[in-house]
Amino acid sequence: MIKFSELGLSEQVLRAVEKCGYDTPTPIQEAAIPPALAGKDLTGCAQTGTGKTAAFVLPMISRLHTSTTHSNDDDRGRRDDDRRNGNRGGRGRGPSRPVRALVVTPTRELALQVAESVRTYGGGTGLRSVAVYGGVAMGPQIEAFRRGVDIVIATPGRLLDHTNRRNLDLSKVEILVLDEADRMFDMGFINDVRKIVSETSEDRQTLLFSATMAPPIEKLAREIQRNPEMIEIGLRTNAAETVEQKICGVHGDAKIDLLLHVLRNEPAGRTVVFTRTKHRADKIARKLVQSKISAVAIHSNRSQAQRRKGLADFSSGRFQVLVATDVAARGLDVNNITHVINFDIPGTPEDYIHRIGRTGRAGESGEAWTFIAPEDRGGLASIERMIGRQIDRVEVEGVTHEIASVSHRSDRSDRPFRGGQGGRRNGGGRSGGSGGGRSGGGSGRSGSSRGGSSRNGGYRSSSESGGTSRPKRRSVKG
Repeated sequence: MIKFSELGLSEQVLRAVEKCGYDTPTPIQEAAIPPALAGKDLTGCAQTGTGKTAAFVLPMISRLHTSTTHSNDDDRGRRDDDRRNGNRGGRGRGPSRPVRALVVTPTRELALQVAESVRTYGGGTGLRSVAVYGGVAMGPQIEAFRRGVDIVIATPGRLLDHTNRRNLDLSKVEILVLDEADRMFDMGFINDVRKIVSETSEDRQTLLFSATMAPPIEKLAREIQRNPEMIEIGLRTNAAETVEQKICGVHGDAKIDLLLHVLRNEPAGRTVVFTRTKHRADKIARKLVQSKISAVAIHSNRSQAQRRKGLADFSSGRFQVLVATDVAARGLDVNNITHVINFDIPGTPEDYIHRIGRTGRAGESGEAWTFIAPEDRGGLASIERMIGRQIDRVEVEGVTHEIASVSHRSDRSDRPFRGGQGGRRNGGGRSGGSGGGRSGGGSGRSGSSRGGSSRNGGYRSSSESGGTSRPKRRSVKG
């Protein structure tokens, strides 16, 4: 088994990796780091939760640090000349310090996650970085540019705000990273991304990472990369194999009862509940707290400080459940999430993959439950077509209903995918999108109040005749 020490990273970066307790790269890291270190363009496609961030952060820092080290003597000589000549304009590296690496992400949460990785692995290298996103004042970001930064991690909208105001020059960018490119396409950022790319040097290295690789993303890669290496880990449309996926048929007004049942009867530790709208996220969180289950909601109506505090409290264990709209689906970086529950079906099959990718990370096992209302059958068919198999059905007596068979024929693919429209812009913009129907407030009764202490946590197996193409079903006593 290969070690990080064999990949060609700089000694400073290797020390930072070892300090974090890592010695063996994930498959995407093992495959991507050597060509990225060699300066090649790269397209990386891997499932969410497989370590894509470190796959570009480590070689990026290593390359920048190595070239910076080689130029330090020349920089010191120039500064000595400036002082002798009385030129204070050469003080520090200030505005003369060009942006050398740019990472573009779809959401502020992901930008903050990448920025934290840069700080962690770049400590001691002398490289300066800044996270740039909307929803906060521009002043501190402009001040960081004025002092000089090597690495900018930014969302598209706020980055263009700065370049349009000439606060930031991207013409000297050596390394461009597009992270979660498919999500940026889904959120309507594709033209913004093309504009950003046009602001950078044609001699740059371009790294593109994505959890899925739809034709529009492949087209973008062809437009902005030169002879890229294609690295694909796992099937493009599959979630991590460590995630056990389950489907429950349930009417909308019984969803909250089903949620309470799962949380009370499953060995659910740290759990993320995804819902369609901001209002519903707040409503579910309140219901959980009333039912003595610690929970916090985050969405785009929360201030940045509130969202960061909510995530920190969830990560520290203060809250068992995080209720979120899709604003958190990509930027959520919390270890040991055991369960993801799709209270509402996601807006697209790709969003399903990204949501459930919050669990089963780094080889750990996890469970993903999706609540399917009768009107969601078309969306379920789209998800199952994408992943290439039927998902196991689970029944809870007195709460769920059997899901009528759904067609997986390709001629149904043009039907609308019910589940709301994802937010189109971030950085203080809209998120979550339009909901539909009422959120079942429920009576507060949970099926877990009866029979929950039965053998195997209330589960019983249910055999079915038929071929292997039919999904497995399990029943749960209410």
